[in-house]
Amino acid sequence: MDADLLSDIVRHGPVLEALLNDPLDRGEIEDRLNVSRATSHRFTQWLDEQGFVKKTDGRLQLTGRGEVVAEEVLRFEANVQTAHRLTPLLDVICEDHREFVVEPFVDATVTVARPDDPYRPIERFISLVRESETFRGFNTTHMAPLVLGGFHQQLFDATDTEIIYLPRIAEKLFDTYPERAREAIESGHLTLRTRDELPYGLALFDERVGIGGYDETTGLMRVFVDTDAPIAREWAERVYASIRDDSEPLNERIDHAR
Repeated sequence: MDADLLSDIVRHGPVLEALLNDPLDRGEIEDRLNVSRATSHRFTQWLDEQGFVKKTDGRLQLTGRGEVVAEEVLRFEANVQTAHRLTPLLDVICEDHREFVVEPFVDATVTVARPDDPYRPIERFISLVRESETFRGFNTTHMAPLVLGGFHQQLFDATDTEIIYLPRIAEKLFDTYPERAREAIESGHLTLRTRDELPYGLALFDERVGIGGYDETTGLMRVFVDTDAPIAREWAERVYASIRDDSEPLNERIDHAR
């Protein structure tokens, strides 16, 4: 299939989408798409030549092949629109695009830091943690600034938490809150694991999953994208399991260093 045909398929996306819902006659196509009779004729003639439609009782209906092509065009358009919406995140994690899948985040909530409200993403993240009884995640920096003692107390005491950090980040958390972190680990509320490399920030709450992008200079969260879509949950569970399998408990790393 050459590039010209692919371009034509995308260009005929609106009529494919219209026919995906219901068989239509030519007049209904004209009304649905707000096109002229001549344009409608060109559209339907092209679809017929490609074998995407068949005529039944005076109406045009997608063939099996036509239905598949129409659904793929819609999926393509949705993913491109999603990529546009996720630009603030993709710009931050651009080096790791291949490890990030756009499709599960079609209907995601995108929270971006603004000059007049730089803490919007982290506030969104914290609100989701507080709504959850369990939390799992990995990150290249601290999930939230260490100065937010109340938030970390939430992780230590109220939420069953497992976090995978870079070694220096995990140890910094333990150094900042030595007693509370140790008590949380001993009580089973907190599990800290480490991995030498992590691609970005992933968070799994009770009902939602999210991706965070951080400023490399300040360490502040610049954007947070979250969704409750089942496909996103499945993707996040697979990614988290893969990262976790290649991590180790913080205490093992400390004992090894000694």
